[in-house]
Amino acid sequence: MRFGKKGKLSPRYIGPFEILERVGNVAYQLALPPKMIDFHNVFHVSMLKKYEPDPSYVLSQQDTEIRRDMSYIEKPIGILDQKDQVLRNRTIPLVKILWQHHTSDDATWE
Repeated sequence: MRFGKKGKLSPRYIGPFEILERVGNVAYQLALPPKMIDFHNVFHVSMLKKYEPDPSYVLSQQDTEIRRDMSYIEKPIGILDQKDQVLRNRTIPLVKILWQHHTSDDATWE
């Protein structure tokens, strides 16, 4: 978001801020922090700039912990349905599988 004082060394933009919704064709409502409560939270697109992540910010491997016991294996519980899929000159049998830790809405055709 474009902001504030003019000057050679003053920051031109502050942020990033989350976009809550589009307001009309040329404005956006932003989620501003509590310290900016005095500001109106709808801004014209000319006042905004696309967020570009800083490539110099990299997580160090020391901060990342890998646990070996965190594996997760999907196990089928049952077959909910079956059908034949016809492809040009052959037929493929398919079954709808219910997986462990999932509902029937999450069942997949295999």
